Amino acid sequence: MRCSRRGSTVRRLVRPLGTTILMGVVALALVACSGSSRVRKPSDLVTVSNQFEMQTVWSTSVGSSEGFNFHPVVAGDAVYAASHRGNLVKIDLATGKKVWEASVPERLSIGPGSDGRTTVAVSTKGNVYAYDDTGKQMWKVNVSSEVLSEPIVAGGIVIVRALDNRFIGLDAQTGVRKWIYQRQQSALSLRVGYGMLAIGNEVIVTGFSGGRFGMIAIANGGLVWETPVSFPKGFSEIERLNDVTAKPSMEGDIICAVSYQGRVGCGQARTGNLLWFKDYSSYTGTAQSADLVFSSNEKSYVTAFATKDGAQVWENTQLTHRDVGESLAVGKVLLLGDAQGYVHALAQANGEMIARIRHDSNPISAAPIAVGGLILIQSQGGKISAYSPK
Repeated sequence: MRCSRRGSTVRRLVRPLGTTILMGVVALALVACSGSSRVRKPSDLVTVSNQFEMQTVWSTSVGSSEGFNFHPVVAGDAVYAASHRGNLVKIDLATGKKVWEASVPERLSIGPGSDGRTTVAVSTKGNVYAYDDTGKQMWKVNVSSEVLSEPIVAGGIVIVRALDNRFIGLDAQTGVRKWIYQRQQSALSLRVGYGMLAIGNEVIVTGFSGGRFGMIAIANGGLVWETPVSFPKGFSEIERLNDVTAKPSMEGDIICAVSYQGRVGCGQARTGNLLWFKDYSSYTGTAQSADLVFSSNEKSYVTAFATKDGAQVWENTQLTHRDVGESLAVGKVLLLGDAQGYVHALAQANGEMIARIRHDSNPISAAPIAVGGLILIQSQGGKISAYSPK
């Protein structure tokens, strides 16, 4: 059985021995299945007079995610995107023209990852497919587990995070395994993709189950540091679920992360030492500006905290139950999509709704991307567009 929420992979619980339990008893699952009598009604759209426009520069389609959570990735002057049915595409960033299309011979669960030279995607059977900069297949490697986390290509290494808590480093040119970093499996964890943030070609920062996040060296898979942002609490295994599933964010030398049923916190990127933390719960992660960190909870309340001390600056409840996705802080605005395909712009300073566009009728769970004066947005239906803010 597979249900969808915001177009992303169904939230499930997984035990180390492979037993899977649907999260029908967790708040996440209350909106997961359309047949549920407890489906929440999204709030009506508030009237907004756009203070700026998002003009479409180009638009194309790459194919539907079909319940999985695909993100586009930018490398150099190109955008790389994929679909569940195996369509892998390189798109010219300036024009939207498809440079090449490859047909992966299996259904995909996640992807792509790319550094502009090697582009990879992972099938539902755990096969990693790699393509060169012309769209020709280079290699195929099986990692013996399901993969729901977006792969990263950096420093000549392809980093794949498997659902069994293994991080696998593969040579980007040959697919030869370079290293493995194994995490201990928790008694119960969320069956989702865990976001990874690459910092240059040297390290990645990612969350773990049990309310922890850490930094891993790309070259050898060594753990640089690990820090708890929150701790499990409660009596039952479900109450004690406390995973940092979303991609951490970084601005300057400050890195922030948030856990489900836990806390949000910010600390020093070099050491991982937290400067502050506050009770909060989110699976859409954090976004940062120079002075603020933003996150949205399960009710789609959007909150801004002061980066220096965690003081709440504002909270916007106008998007209640609209199932907003990952956000992007750019310029003076915060951009985030919702389950009905709208993209909302909030003023970073006070949370005021200042603009809105309708990108698509399908959910938008991936964070918008700001690059070269453009804003890139991909829906779960596969529509990807470049917008120019005016």
